[in-house]
Amino acid sequence: MKKRSYRRFVVSALALSLFGGLAQAQKPNNIIDEVIWVVGDEPILKSEVEIQRISAEMQGQRIDGDPYTVIPEQLAIQKLFLHQASIDSIIVTEADVMSDANYRINTLVERIGSEEKLEEYWNMSMKEIRRQVITNLIEANKVQQEQEKIIGDKKISPAEVRRYFKNMPKDSLPYIQPQVEVEILTQAPRVEPAELEKVKQDLLDYAKRVNDGETSFAALARLYSQDEGSARQGGELGFRGRGELVPEFSNVAFSLTDPNTVSKIVQTEYGFHIIQFISRKGDKVNVRHILRRPDVSDDALIKGTARLDSIAADIRDKKFTFEEAVLALSDDKDTRNNNGLMVNSDPSSMTQTSRFEMKDLPQEVAKVVDKMQVGEVSKAFTMINRNGQVTCAIVLLKNRIEGHQADITADFQALTEIVSAKKNEEKLDEWIRNKQKTTYISIKDEWKKKDFKYPGWIK
Repeated sequence: MKKRSYRRFVVSALALSLFGGLAQAQKPNNIIDEVIWVVGDEPILKSEVEIQRISAEMQGQRIDGDPYTVIPEQLAIQKLFLHQASIDSIIVTEADVMSDANYRINTLVERIGSEEKLEEYWNMSMKEIRRQVITNLIEANKVQQEQEKIIGDKKISPAEVRRYFKNMPKDSLPYIQPQVEVEILTQAPRVEPAELEKVKQDLLDYAKRVNDGETSFAALARLYSQDEGSARQGGELGFRGRGELVPEFSNVAFSLTDPNTVSKIVQTEYGFHIIQFISRKGDKVNVRHILRRPDVSDDALIKGTARLDSIAADIRDKKFTFEEAVLALSDDKDTRNNNGLMVNSDPSSMTQTSRFEMKDLPQEVAKVVDKMQVGEVSKAFTMINRNGQVTCAIVLLKNRIEGHQADITADFQALTEIVSAKKNEEKLDEWIRNKQKTTYISIKDEWKKKDFKYPGWIK
């Protein structure tokens, strides 16, 4: 999933909804639920507000203002965008968010220590936790896509940036938070041949059972596929274009024509698959698949980190450079051809930069980089990649930029992002005010506040 940056309207609501939804089991027993707002045909419950408030407190999030004003308004804004997304027929499926959901869930598990501890903490089963995260990510993606549609593809020219900051006193220029530039080398731990053979044999057995008419592909997908989003749909992915699927998968999916047969085993960055054709519509195809991932043993992780520690030692001894090691040894296709340099993409301003604030780095990377010196190569560590799989990594801290008052020349790209974000916010702000005028809104009297950011809620 691409990183988004419509922070003013989305991030606070997304953070609250993503983890606040998990706090439902922690709802105080003395809350008497009731509908306090209605936006369009979507209700906002008192319990939702309390859940978000409690979740924010649990995570140490600061709510800027009265939570009983701020939180309902954030939820209402989200409802406006979701309502418009429905009108615009914006569709986000479980398969679209599954990679991000797996990454977030794995991160939660790693933070708290185990799935059992996470279940105990939230008083929910892993199945319920996963369902809540997926639901919230689907809604968040719909909101983001609707915002992109409203904003359009507008680039900021250098002249606009200079005009914006031209008459601003130097000491009033934005403060640039501390940033780092990081190079990374990753290697997936080696899976035992017996485990690989077991996964492949399982898939061959599934294919044989389907081809022999013993059972349906959809039934086996529900039971055994590790792509949990599509598994619930019997492995069905929905109509997808070639560019929406990884190449190895796409090549096989688009070559299939017979719904009564099952493909050969396909290996991708996500694991191993078998595929069944359903139908074709124009330049899109609808298929089912079953995904299986080989288990990685503790011994393999130990050997994987030991191997990277040996590579890091050779780099420190100047036998070769970090960049040479990346080119020859890294399996991260996104950074390998960029000398390992991690890239921070911002679709809202259509910019890319090698600079990261610590909060924007993957948590495992940030934890390691935080204590490093420029030019230092880290010890090996494990992390969860974007495919939800465990991998081994080492990093080089290429540069550290201390926090400072922005300079129009040195920080031009950062200032471009600020101007772009400002213009996007203004456009979204205008859209919200106009949308309020044409949307049915009802608020219980005791929840009508004078200090809403958008006074148009009260008519």
